[in-house]
Amino acid sequence: MKLAAWIEGRLFAALLCLCVLVSLSALKNVFVAAAKSQDHGLSLANMDRSMRPGDDFYRYANGAWLKRAVVPEEHSYVDPFATDVDDSQNDLTPQTTRLIQEAAQAHAPYGSNPSKIGDVYISYMDEPAIEAKGLTPIRPHLDAIAAIRDKSQLARALGESLRADVDPLSGTPEISFHTPTLFGLSVAPGFNDSGHYAAYLLQGGLEMPDREYYLSDTTEMRDTRAKYQAHVSALLKLAGITDAELRAKRVVALEHAIAEKHESLADSQDIGKANNSWSRSDFPLKAPGLDWVEFFRAAGLSQQGKFIVWQPAAFTGESALVASEDLDSWKDWLAFHFLEDYAFVLPKAMADERFAFAEGILLGRTKQRPREQRAAILVHSLLGQAVGRLYGERYFTPQIRSQIQTMVTNIIAAFQRRIDALSWMDRTTKAEAKKKLTNLYVGIGYPETWRDYSAFEVRADDAFGNLWRGRLFKYHRGVTRLGHSVDRREWVYNPQSVDAMELPLQNALTFPAALLKPPFFDPLSPAPVNYGILGTVIGHEVSHTFDTQGSRFDSTGRVRNWWKQADLARFNAATEKLAAQYDTYKPLADLSVNGKQTLTENIADLAGLAAAYDAYRTTFGGREAPVWNGFSGDQQFFLGFAQVWAIKSTEASLRQQVLTDSHSPGEFRTATVRNHDAWYPAFDVKPGDKLFLAPDDRVRIW
Repeated sequence: MKLAAWIEGRLFAALLCLCVLVSLSALKNVFVAAAKSQDHGLSLANMDRSMRPGDDFYRYANGAWLKRAVVPEEHSYVDPFATDVDDSQNDLTPQTTRLIQEAAQAHAPYGSNPSKIGDVYISYMDEPAIEAKGLTPIRPHLDAIAAIRDKSQLARALGESLRADVDPLSGTPEISFHTPTLFGLSVAPGFNDSGHYAAYLLQGGLEMPDREYYLSDTTEMRDTRAKYQAHVSALLKLAGITDAELRAKRVVALEHAIAEKHESLADSQDIGKANNSWSRSDFPLKAPGLDWVEFFRAAGLSQQGKFIVWQPAAFTGESALVASEDLDSWKDWLAFHFLEDYAFVLPKAMADERFAFAEGILLGRTKQRPREQRAAILVHSLLGQAVGRLYGERYFTPQIRSQIQTMVTNIIAAFQRRIDALSWMDRTTKAEAKKKLTNLYVGIGYPETWRDYSAFEVRADDAFGNLWRGRLFKYHRGVTRLGHSVDRREWVYNPQSVDAMELPLQNALTFPAALLKPPFFDPLSPAPVNYGILGTVIGHEVSHTFDTQGSRFDSTGRVRNWWKQADLARFNAATEKLAAQYDTYKPLADLSVNGKQTLTENIADLAGLAAAYDAYRTTFGGREAPVWNGFSGDQQFFLGFAQVWAIKSTEASLRQQVLTDSHSPGEFRTATVRNHDAWYPAFDVKPGDKLFLAPDDRVRIW
């Protein structure tokens, strides 16, 4: 799992989310620096021209690199754009790490953002001080858990542990929701009133990435569960807790029971099932077993009248478990999850144990990142926009913004034309769709207003306290926004994040500065390559406003059916065809892609590729693009798209992605070219080639 996501509440995003953390975690941090094997344009050295493009386009574009690539010990994957594997760190580029280290050396005025950045970094880098404190910082928290005497006090402890595991400004809550707290809170624009922030509650309670890790009967998952129980026991022992083996067994058994109540990721992606408005008084009736009055009081939500309950069956089931399972099991569960959440900033033995399971067993890493990189990740997770402001000021220019804006304008215009040309859509539905594009906010580089961190207290000698207070700051910031007006231009992602996001409840897109650099965008690369790489990313995000989830939101971000019934039926039929296509792909011998789970991202890849292609062709005014190193413009475009998805992962990491992520593995994201008519003549793909699809079998949606 992404370490930064783990720090921010053990949310496993893997990605991703409806929000749409269209996450180019998705892009797997592909940017760090342009590959040494290329100057500007495609990486010719990474291609395997012995492959027929029509048989395996992914390996034709990336095969030579895949053969020579080795996943570093401290990583769960490697991509061809990382020139120095030590720089391939989550969302952070080497430039970001240097900015953080400079802040730590600058001695900025106390209380300023640069001072806070530096002090968080210094606190984590002072390993001797962390070792000297030992378990002293966490002892009061463990003692409080041990002192719980009844289920009412348990409800209070569960309420106090509630966290906003999704950024309070996210466009919609994280639906591949993973939080160690029993439930998770997201503060986001309301489904039915997108002009004001609402409280979303989501299923939680699991430490491993998804319910399948508890319920699947495969050999791999049974082995993982055994190793998980051993890990729980080891962490409890390191904390000085007696009877660790027995307690670990109870923790895993309780989480298995919780997993049985969880909805699957695929089911959780259905907005129609998620839009459940409960008043505070509904909870004891619809989800009995938990003392909800005490829970909400402890969570600071006693004055909140309405909640949107994303997975109501899970709330009913998990609340019943509070009543039916013995108190000692719940106390063991609370103690373990607390230790797991904060082991990162505790003495080395605990941090190493957490790493060995969470990143070693679950992701296949065999070596930790250097401490300075982990320190930078901690800073990024707690003070993201403060770091982003420094990044934007130093690395992002008005000239780059202007060039990207031109690409965005061209791609949105291409999407408008594609809507006009749809033969299956009624003109009234088309008008609503085009209205969404007209009202779409696109943020480029960095936000127009910056987050205020003045209420976040940071100390240079308190690594644990900084993480504790940082998470509380984030939670309280979200809660205080409930009922207030939404700023549709406020960012969720940070400028230094190599990522992009579509926010359906805000009808907004954001493209951070760190994404808008080589290899994703290079002013000296041929235009077809730039459109094949960054253009398809932009098209992907625009397309999310019209995937199976985004299409349920209108131009204001409100959940509303703006479709003619016949149009929606035809749309659903096409998306079902795409889901069935992806069900046939097998990244592992015993595991297939889940076409329903990955449907929103696959739609965005398909439609984004089409819109970016149209935009690229329009820029040449009907003329052919110049040939580059023997490749036509169309070939450059499709090869750029394929090369950006090159990745080599550990088997554990790939398995986790297939089970928990809404994105398909890179090889199968590339495979969407077979649905695009122009790809066939560009590479002379003919019947009999493995990737060939007859015209009637090609999926066409937008």
